[in-house]
Parts: sequence; structure tokens; C-alpha cells
Amino acid sequence: MKKILTFITLFCCVLTLAAQEPLTLEQCREMALENNKRMAAAIKQTQVAHYTQKSYRGNFFPNFVASGTGLYSSANGTFGIPGGNLPTFLPDATGQFVPNGGFAYLPDINLNYKVRTVWMGGIQVEQPIFMGGKILAAYKMATLGKQMAQLNEHLTASEVILETDQAYALMIKAQEMNKVAESYKAVLEELMKNVQSAYKHGLKSKNDVLKVQVKLNESELSIRKAENALRLATMNLCHLIGKPLTETLRISDDFPAIEQQLEMQIHDITARPEYNLLNKQVDMAKQQVKLTRSELLPQVGIRGSYDYLHGLKVNEQTLFDKGNYSIMLNVTIPLFHFGERINKVRAAKAQLEQTRLEQADLNEKMLLELTQAANNLDEAKLQAALADQSLAQADENRNVSKSEYEAGLEPLSDHLEAQALWQQAYETKVDAHFQLYLNYVKYLKAAGKLGK
Repeated sequence: MKKILTFITLFCCVLTLAAQEPLTLEQCREMALENNKRMAAAIKQTQVAHYTQKSYRGNFFPNFVASGTGLYSSANGTFGIPGGNLPTFLPDATGQFVPNGGFAYLPDINLNYKVRTVWMGGIQVEQPIFMGGKILAAYKMATLGKQMAQLNEHLTASEVILETDQAYALMIKAQEMNKVAESYKAVLEELMKNVQSAYKHGLKSKNDVLKVQVKLNESELSIRKAENALRLATMNLCHLIGKPLTETLRISDDFPAIEQQLEMQIHDITARPEYNLLNKQVDMAKQQVKLTRSELLPQVGIRGSYDYLHGLKVNEQTLFDKGNYSIMLNVTIPLFHFGERINKVRAAKAQLEQTRLEQADLNEKMLLELTQAANNLDEAKLQAALADQSLAQADENRNVSKSEYEAGLEPLSDHLEAQALWQQAYETKVDAHFQLYLNYVKYLKAAGKLGK
């Protein structure tokens, strides 16, 4: 029993430790891709396009149809033809048939019919031979639709990854801002103790105590804002990765690393899914022209059938108790329809040109977006480096100010200003590194490299 309890305890400890492990950015990406509803919809769209393509492929092959009809009826009766003498005819010298004065006897004819169970069935097969290119064009359009759905899935994945990276970095920023606010408050609390002690001993004025108290009040508000920002950032990340909004998350304390030796380019957008989507749209418009043009061309098909009829009886004999075969060649040639077909072709060609113009416009916009993203990333790198320098300088200034203040060489107001400058420099540094990573992932998306 003790062994079981020990094992359960150890197991629970392992689970607790595992639960305490911070979520990495890669884990958050995977959870977002798995749980995101837009991503799920994009995957379903790809499945729809896949099965649509397979359905259009079936148009190349024969179409088999079986049919059957059954009938039950109690109808019966008699149909008679009375007999009698009929004149006879013989050919004359010219070959014409003329009456010869003789007669032939025709007996009575009595037909008794009965209908009970009658059924018929058959199998038909149709094979298109030439449809003006309609079948091939439709299949190619379905194939392009599948490829476009796959590209859209890739595009959606990159958008989800971008949103997740932004939310992850924003939570790190909120964590760091909270640390800065708490650190600044701790410094002010220590300073307040010293100033109050000096005031009690008559070494500081009441005004100095009030100055520190004002700054301390401001720090309280900064902490509250930082806590609220962290709570909201955590909820946002939970939403994106499919976690309950009230769940507590643990993530890294540092911003994700960026590729330092990244060689930025501003001229190549071919890796973007949007670029390839535009190409597929142009190809789709081309096939639409071919599909529309097929209505102007002849269509040839062949049809074969086997039919069987059983059940009708006359004089107790079953009629049509056998099957028959038939083969039919069908040729359709469109002649004239008051310009409907030719104008459809013209409209499809105009649509193709429109698609090409839209492609050129969007390609230029993507190049502009890539250039802007590269510029933003370059500026963000410099901003982050300068922010690091400013923080180091502000920290040194704070230390010097503290020494001089404690030695009585600097007034309290200057010392408080040095502390405020340090806090501002720290917040600027955190925001600069947040912007650096944000611009980094935006550049990767603009270049078509995000998620690869």
C-alpha cells in the first residue's frame, strides 16, 4: 500500500512539474493551428476541393445507369375479328393484281389477353467522345480549385502563426512591464523609508516626504495598469491557442530570438501564398474561356442500352419475354442563338484580362509591403540597440544619483528624476524589443517565410 501511495505521490509531482513548464512559442503555434476555427475551415475547404476534383475526373469515363419498372394489373378481356370470304387476286399480263372471281375463307380470330405482373428493366451506358473541350476544361478548373484551397490553407496558417507570435510577444512585454513597475515601486518604497526616517530626525523637510509619496502613488497606478495589461494579454493568447480564457499561462520571460544574420531582400515575393494564388486565379480564368468556348463546338457521344420486357400474355402465351440491344451515336452542332454563346466567350476573355490586371496591381502592393516590412525591421533593430544603450546609461545615472543623494550632494528632486528616467528607459527597452520581434515576424510573412 505504501508503495502505491508513493508511486501516486511521485506521479502527481511529475504532473505538477510538467504543468509548471512554461509554454514555448512553438508549442503555442501548434496549439493555435490545431484549435483555430479559421484553420479548421481552411482544411475543410481543401477537402471539399479534393473531392470536387475527383468528381469531375469521373466525367472522362462511361456513365452506367440501370432502370426498372414494375406493374400489376387485373385487366383482362377478349379481342375478336370475325371470319368470312375474302376475294382473291391474280397478276395479269402487266403484273398488276386483279380480282379473279374467286374467294378465300378467313377463320374467326379471337385474342384473349391477360395482364397481371408486368416488368421491364434495362441498362444504359453513355460515353462522351468529344464535348468541345468542356470535360477537360472543367477538370482542370477543379484541379486548380484544389491547388488554390491548399494555398489558402497555407496562407491561413501563416496568418494564425503571425497572430500567435504577436500575442505571445505581447504577453512577454506585459510581464516585463509588470516587473519594471514593481521594481520602480520597490525603489520608491525604500527611498520613502529613508526620507521618513530623515524627516523624523529633522534632516529632511515634509516637502521631501510628499514628493516621494506622489511618485509612490504614481507607481501604484503603473502596477495596476501593468497587471491589467498582463491579464488581457494572457486571455488573448488563451483565445488563440484554444485554452479557457481564465486559465493561467506560463511562458518564457524573454522575447523569442530572431535571426541575426538574416539577409533581407525586397524584390522576391514568389514564396508568398498570395502570389501563387493570383497565378492560379489567372489560370482559372484561362480555363473558363476554354469552358465557355466549348459551347460553340460540336459535341459527340455514344449511347448503348439493353432492355428487357416480361409479363404481358395473349392466349396464355407470354409476349416480349426477351431482351434487345441498341446503340446510338449522338452528334450536336450549335448553329445560331442570337449571339448568346459568342458573347459569353467575349465576357470570359474580358474577365481574364481583368484578373491579369488585378494580379499585376496586387503583386506591386505586395512588393511595397515587403519593402516597408524590411525598412521597419531595419529601424527596429537600430531602435532596440539604442534602447539597450539608453537603459545602460540611465542605470549608471541612477547609481551615480543615488550615491550623490546619499552624500547630500544632490537634491531629492534630481534623484527622483533619475529614478523616473531609469523606469522610462526600461519601458522603452521592453517596447523596442517587442517591436523588433513584431517587425521580424511581419517581415517573414511579407517574404513568405513565416512558418517554414
